[in-house]
Amino acid sequence: MKKILIVDDDPTICELVSATLEIGPYQIFTASSGPAALAIAQAKLPEMILLDVQMPGAFDGIETCRRLKSDPRTAHIYVVMVTAKGQPWDRDIGYAAGADGYFAKPFSPLELMRKVEEVLDCE
Repeated sequence: MKKILIVDDDPTICELVSATLEIGPYQIFTASSGPAALAIAQAKLPEMILLDVQMPGAFDGIETCRRLKSDPRTAHIYVVMVTAKGQPWDRDIGYAAGADGYFAKPFSPLELMRKVEEVLDCE
């Protein structure tokens, strides 16, 4: 079973994405902050992280992504930014931080599922 970490400070988004992905062969973890995401990623080593950019607290999703990609234990994890920030420069910032993919909110649950299946090679 492939592991996916969903990181968003909005519990409704976590529930929506979890419900979308629970129909597949995935073990889902959730976190509501950057520090919690790092701790779960290091402990569970998910194959994919769906990461919000705008989060309150110690650091946002961009910094979380930078830290994930700079840590040899988590650098291999495929990180998809899922955010309301959808302008081209926002995407550039996400990719510069190490993101492997980018989805702007609102997003199509079907498109998200396709991306997850493509990356994790699960159908």
